[in-house]
Amino acid sequence: MDLERLEREYNNRAHVPEHPAFFARWERDSAFVRKTLAGHTDLSYGPDPRHRLDIFPAARPRATLVFIHGGYWRSLDKDLFSWLAAPFVAAGIGVAMPRYRLLPHVAIEDIASDALEAVNWLFAHGAEHGLAMERVVLSGHSAGAHLAASIFAAPRERLRFDPVRIAGGLAVSGIYEFAPLTRLAMNADFGLDEDSVARLDLAGRARSIPAPILVAAGAAETAEFQRQSRVLADAWSPQARPLLLLPGHHHYSVLDALAERSQPLHEAVLRFVP
Repeated sequence: MDLERLEREYNNRAHVPEHPAFFARWERDSAFVRKTLAGHTDLSYGPDPRHRLDIFPAARPRATLVFIHGGYWRSLDKDLFSWLAAPFVAAGIGVAMPRYRLLPHVAIEDIASDALEAVNWLFAHGAEHGLAMERVVLSGHSAGAHLAASIFAAPRERLRFDPVRIAGGLAVSGIYEFAPLTRLAMNADFGLDEDSVARLDLAGRARSIPAPILVAAGAAETAEFQRQSRVLADAWSPQARPLLLLPGHHHYSVLDALAERSQPLHEAVLRFVP
């Protein structure tokens, strides 16, 4: 693929020029949720100021959803996604949303370590804050999908919890194969080279967590983002279910299919923890 096309394929904001309207809605709805939904915000799971997470417990919890936000590992924040918590809390599923360090101050591998440490912390302390930690769904969107999937493939000795307590995984619109990113202008922030690509690629990695995982993307996303999801779904089959492409959804609207009842991604979470 020529470089100009490759840059277009990985530029979601250019592909969806109306993305500022999505960010504005997420910010408005998230502020409302944080004001109206009981929760514990900015809990510390590590020493860095960005090692913080929010917890929104359900009144009678039956499970927990961990959602890891995206932003190409270099932008956005957990506070922009609080709006996703409300429908799951109403269904008896508590929600935890970690913040992590960002590029270029640290490497992507460090960010993956942050995500894992946040989950380790939740298994140690989540119950103290009203979460049901016996059945947990790990999920993420965009860069967060890679971070969630990387926890599935983390070495067993780095998991400070019993892997059977993970009931399922949901990886939405992520990147799992890093070689194409080395050619992008954004690699000035990513700092990827041949060695880091080999360490970060997930398709060939063994999993320490045996739970089923659903890989999904919007059918209106770029061909490369669809291909990235197909790579992981195929490589991790049969643990990974067949790739789910959501008709009519692009890189940002795909989160509506997670939030809205009766939509495929929302229902997938509920099926993991019936």
